[in-house]
Amino acid sequence: MTGQGVAGCPLGDPAPAVPRFYPVASRREDTADTVTLELAEPGGPVPAFAPGQFAMLTSPGVGEVPISVSGLGDGGPGQARLLRHTVRAVGAVTRALCATQPGGLIGVRGPFGAGWDVASAVGRDVVVVAGGIGLAPLRPVVLAALAGRSRYGRIVVLAGARTPADLLYADELDRWRRDGAEVAVTVDRADGSWGGEVGVVTALIGPADLAPGNSVAFICGPDIMMRVTAEALADLGIPPGRIRVSLERNMRCGAAWCGRCQLGPLLVCRDGPVVSYDRAAALMRVPEL
Repeated sequence: MTGQGVAGCPLGDPAPAVPRFYPVASRREDTADTVTLELAEPGGPVPAFAPGQFAMLTSPGVGEVPISVSGLGDGGPGQARLLRHTVRAVGAVTRALCATQPGGLIGVRGPFGAGWDVASAVGRDVVVVAGGIGLAPLRPVVLAALAGRSRYGRIVVLAGARTPADLLYADELDRWRRDGAEVAVTVDRADGSWGGEVGVVTALIGPADLAPGNSVAFICGPDIMMRVTAEALADLGIPPGRIRVSLERNMRCGAAWCGRCQLGPLLVCRDGPVVSYDRAAALMRVPEL
């Protein structure tokens, strides 16, 4: 059987259905319920995950869930390449993944799905809007744009979190600023240590003074946050075809076999998770779809 199946997986190749087990090289606690795991390639190159694509991660004996890639790394001199995932503990499988210590094994299938297509923003301003854990799938967008800094215009990162303690990558946000990104952050509820903005992430759009005709927007977060943010950016004048959202649905196979992730005419694991807002807008407005 020949041809091309899901992204990165030739038809007839058993790889889409069979996990490879990666040892955990490092584990970092980002917040009280969120952990970043670095998985070391056990032999051969790390699969070519594009920003926005996801893997199906397996906690042996517990189950499997889709998790977006939050970065790739070389692991330092003489070390294996690394696959990074930032995971929030919200269920049995993600709690088990978050609890996995260095040396433990996690199964990986993928890459799956459509990515952000950062290269299509060359020559334009890159606008990243993240809500909560949504900053994890968007991290590779920021890193790719900063790595090719001369190819892009402004790099604007607008991030929201529930509280200051829930903010992801706080140390990296400062580094992104030093590297040339414009970063603004807001929280829903402040504490005594917080001196920044308080409110929804859409409140950061106006002060960012975006250039709608020259911007490509990348949005990830809760469904309602993405819908409201995409509407606000479209109202500002960014064409819906240049606004991208990352859809989240109940994915089981990752390879468009089971149909569990159907959203209207889309199978999110194949046609998404990244979808342009001109395709997603009508679907996101249907309650319970």
